[in-house]
Amino acid sequence: MHISLRSGEKIYINGAVLRVDRKVSLELLNDATFLLEAHVMRVEDATTPLRQLYFIVQIMLMNPGDAAAAQDMFAKSIGATMETFDHPDVKTGLQSVEQLIRGNRTFEALKSIRTLFPIEDAILAGARTTAPIQAA
Repeated sequence: MHISLRSGEKIYINGAVLRVDRKVSLELLNDATFLLEAHVMRVEDATTPLRQLYFIVQIMLMNPGDAAAAQDMFAKSIGATMETFDHPDVKTGLQSVEQLIRGNRTFEALKSIRTLFPIEDAILAGARTTAPIQAA
């Protein structure tokens, strides 16, 4: 697999953080778990249920040493997140994420959660624009 990085960009490979000082192309010759900097969520950005779940799964991928603790957090969080949403696409997506994690397909689970962000954003935007009920 070939990966191209720009100067100053980071890549997370098997728990290690690499930053390149110039434009570079990497070729991974064996199986490796990696995450590009553009897909890394900062803790302060994990402000919604799906983003919090994404952050937990990200920890599982980026820090294999803490994967067991993150898996425990995931197990607690996935149920609560499913209860948060009534939207059928979100529920189906979360069931898929749970299956991917059980199958040790963490990267695919991250991608799946990311596809749910626009739905969550729309739900939250609708909740923010709904006028409160006024007493007569």
